[in-house]
Amino acid sequence: MDSTGVTAFTTPSDREIVATRVVNAPRRLVFEAWTDPRHLPHWMLGPQGWTMPVCEIDLRPGGAWHFVWRRSEGTEMGMRGVYREVTPPERLVSTESWGGDWPETLNTLVLSEENGKTTIGNTVLYPSKEARDAALGTGMKAGMSESFDRLAEYLAGLS
Repeated sequence: MDSTGVTAFTTPSDREIVATRVVNAPRRLVFEAWTDPRHLPHWMLGPQGWTMPVCEIDLRPGGAWHFVWRRSEGTEMGMRGVYREVTPPERLVSTESWGGDWPETLNTLVLSEENGKTTIGNTVLYPSKEARDAALGTGMKAGMSESFDRLAEYLAGLS
């Protein structure tokens, strides 16, 4: 079965959500699209109608990142974090904080390549089952799926 183009979500533990997607691009290009501020605003946008006017990345262990999204009528949302591990082109570990009442998570991106296709595994580790379940109750899965769809399209244009 070819799973290219389908984002799968699993919950391997009480505190994790894993999103998996296969894209038709080499992993070095996927890693670059995931970590370079020239690329991220083209695909990591969440629901339609949002832009990413702020995309700051200091790609090194201990380096910070900060993203802000804006909807056409002006609503903004942002998140930030710190890179804990940067191993191009296969692994990226960072914290993620949306602010407010949302707890900080630990995100682990693992990229593996076979026959020119890259499997993206993105694990989000929450501090509790309640926090994970609250995240699952949002539009998170639909938003991530849309972003992965845009990433696949964007990568096709780069290849």
